[in-house]
Amino acid sequence: GQQAPDFELFDNDKTPTKLSDSKGKNVVLAFFPGAFTGVCTTEMCTFRDRSDSFNSMNAQVYGISVDAIFSQKAFSDANNLNFPLLSDYKREVGAAYGVSLTNFAGMDGYTASERAVFVIDKEGVVRFKWVGENPGKEPDYDEVQREVDKLN
Repeated sequence: GQQAPDFELFDNDKTPTKLSDSKGKNVVLAFFPGAFTGVCTTEMCTFRDRSDSFNSMNAQVYGISVDAIFSQKAFSDANNLNFPLLSDYKREVGAAYGVSLTNFAGMDGYTASERAVFVIDKEGVVRFKWVGENPGKEPDYDEVQREVDKLN
């Protein structure tokens, strides 16, 4: 695998969060197109429901979208999410990871993130990548857990 591009983004509590601060932990980056949309809500709630499993594997889950931190906070609170959501409002991290989704939902010129999952090991190396063929496709959550489990 390749070294994961480092970044610093604000989380839904306005705390600057760097990927490199997670060295020593496995990381699951879950890019999603938009807060308060059907499939994105299902996906983030599934990661919430599996958080004990990820925690037991020394893994930190982050959800990443281009939504503003204020929207993300409301989305997180409404769904009782127990992991940080990171705001890629400048759309730089999605681009660095190759998961920019242009003209999202038929909105000409609007760029969101594709639905994508990256599993990054304790040294910051990408060990697994999944990108949905379309925004309506969810990741195979069991596969993501197996990939994280391989790192321990």
